[in-house]
Amino acid sequence: MRTARGFTFTPLLATIAFAAAISGGVLFGQRHPYLRITTHGEWVKFVNAHGDSVRAYVAYPERKDKAPTVIVIHEIFGMTDWEPTVADRLAGNGYIAIAPDLLSSRYGMSPPTTDSGRKLVATLNDAGVIADLDAAYKYVNALPAAQKDNSGVIGFCWGGGTVWKYASANPKLKAAVVCYGPLSDTNMIKSIKAPVLGVFGQNDMRVNAMIPVEKQILDGRFVADSYIGTGHGFMKPGRNGYGTPEYDRAVKNIDAFFAAQLDHK
Repeated sequence: MRTARGFTFTPLLATIAFAAAISGGVLFGQRHPYLRITTHGEWVKFVNAHGDSVRAYVAYPERKDKAPTVIVIHEIFGMTDWEPTVADRLAGNGYIAIAPDLLSSRYGMSPPTTDSGRKLVATLNDAGVIADLDAAYKYVNALPAAQKDNSGVIGFCWGGGTVWKYASANPKLKAAVVCYGPLSDTNMIKSIKAPVLGVFGQNDMRVNAMIPVEKQILDGRFVADSYIGTGHGFMKPGRNGYGTPEYDRAVKNIDAFFAAQLDHK
């Protein structure tokens, strides 16, 4: 069932309407007029500026006009089965979503175990990661079905920390969502041009301690909330707070943010 209601987010966002339906507690709910989920996804490969091959999952919406685009950045465990579902849900909201495997340019693809993925991610350097994300940005914006340079980014855990870095490096981004992403360099984020939404677990002080500094530096371009009773990683199944009303509220806020920043012509 589709429902809609007005939502005043913050002075950063206009009052917008969005659907409240959440299916099965999986990330990103239904929003009129697009289907809640699509099956039009594919694995692709493209080359970064260094000539290395990057593997990525791309999910397409069902719509008759060109779509905004969103880059999905995985956690510290590398690409798992979960990230393509995030991309599919974004496609269900009307976006072309691309989830690059940021281990693929060095290692071919992420390993099957999360522990191995975590160890390999620890070997990556910022320059290589940014090169892969730039290649993903270039690829998705060159698609005939995409609105050129109308792109956002979302990342989780290590990927959330990488959103800070990529939003600093790419001034063309129109929206950035940091899901419990640590910030390692306060000077770096001074160059961010895009509005930023922060999604944080209440019981995650290791990451949350930097929120006041982030708000001060970004000066009105950063909106953040700490979701009651949730922990680090709560947007993913199996984590503390997943599937709760606070999780649902976070999903609605993310949907509202992308709608406000990317869905206008």
